[in-house]
Amino acid sequence: MRAAASRLALLLLAGCIATRRLPDDVPVVTAPPPTTITAPRDTAPTAEPVPQDEAPERTRESAFDVRVALPRSVATTTITATGSWRLYDARDAVLLRALPAEPWQIEAAGSKVRAVRFDGTATPWQEGYVTARVDGEPELLRLGQRRYRGALRVFATDSGALVVNILPLESYLRGVVPLEIGGPRAPNEQAAVEAQAIAARSYTVVRRAAALRSAARAAFYDLLASTSDQVYGGVEAERAFSDAAVASTRGQVLRYGGRVVDAPYHASCGGETAAPSEVWGSGVSGYLRRVDDRIPGTSDRYYCDIAPRFAWTRSVTGNELAASMERYLRTLTAVPAGGPGRARTLSIDGRTGSGRVARLTLGAERGTFSIRGNDARSVLRAAGGEALPSAYFSLDTETGPDGAIARVTIRGNGFGHGVGMCQWGAIGRARAGFDVRSILRAYYPGTEIGGID
Repeated sequence: MRAAASRLALLLLAGCIATRRLPDDVPVVTAPPPTTITAPRDTAPTAEPVPQDEAPERTRESAFDVRVALPRSVATTTITATGSWRLYDARDAVLLRALPAEPWQIEAAGSKVRAVRFDGTATPWQEGYVTARVDGEPELLRLGQRRYRGALRVFATDSGALVVNILPLESYLRGVVPLEIGGPRAPNEQAAVEAQAIAARSYTVVRRAAALRSAARAAFYDLLASTSDQVYGGVEAERAFSDAAVASTRGQVLRYGGRVVDAPYHASCGGETAAPSEVWGSGVSGYLRRVDDRIPGTSDRYYCDIAPRFAWTRSVTGNELAASMERYLRTLTAVPAGGPGRARTLSIDGRTGSGRVARLTLGAERGTFSIRGNDARSVLRAAGGEALPSAYFSLDTETGPDGAIARVTIRGNGFGHGVGMCQWGAIGRARAGFDVRSILRAYYPGTEIGGID
């Protein structure tokens, strides 16, 4: 269990290549700074025993709720609420009752957690996890500067306290859709917001089903609250325009051949979406095919050319390229113990059906390295550390007197992996009068909108 927990914490802290990308105008909600890390206070007075009664039934989570791992893992974390709330142990027995706005600090040490009040009063150490729930709606739990619907479950891991938000699917989507589609969106763009809600719901249902089959990446959660899955910001992220889209599409998912489908999406395809095999090396999918985003009757206009990063240029110096190769190349291919050294050649070896880079070959001082085009986004980073916007690019290199690359100019199109729905393309199609069904059929050919079983 501790080894699994350690891997879980490392996954949350690792800087992964994003599989979901946001439109450029997304109002990103930054995480609050972690609370001060303190050692467990073994000498703190123990709280008075609390009768092990149950909170009102309506506050209890359902087996169909979504479990979202929040992006924080620290030694302590503080929970409070807008109304009265309770903390439960792993057997669902009440550990404490708290007043509105009364904060309790949850401490993690080894495999155990406990809650400590500001005056030093503490619950007994609990094995595994504790769960906070409000006593009734419309009250909300608060973690740092953010409020959350549903419950907050705090697990003990080797890296500290891992917090998982457990809440109904539709409530979860309210905190996802506005961050993924950006906004606020105009009334003539609402069909794109509805398409985003259905795609995000489908993606979530597939991930939840994997957890029910014990096929999830971790036993503690279904999804991460980041671009590794879907960006989720709790109540603070909710907006009226996206709430309306979630409500109007309630329970609706994408189906292909009668099954709910995974529905990947990205910010801008740059002119044509990609097949999964071009990006992830996975097999052929009947509903995830290359889609031309060109506006009919035009030669150089695309539904997504309204995107801020439909076309882009990036310049990387030789020193920046060497630093990026040193840091990221070994995560993609075998690298000598001394590192790859400075790059001397950089070439594109073939393109995929949609025009994206198939493979990138780097000739360096200590070897030649070939990586997949989508993985090249991780290596061709600028000094700020941001991955390349897409694998839809061309290269111009300048060589210095020493024979090493002095500068690389990268010109590209699109933002994101390119598979599935192009979010800016969906916005462009909505502006052109497409309804939600037409948008989804365009980017997921052969699918139909249906209900969750």
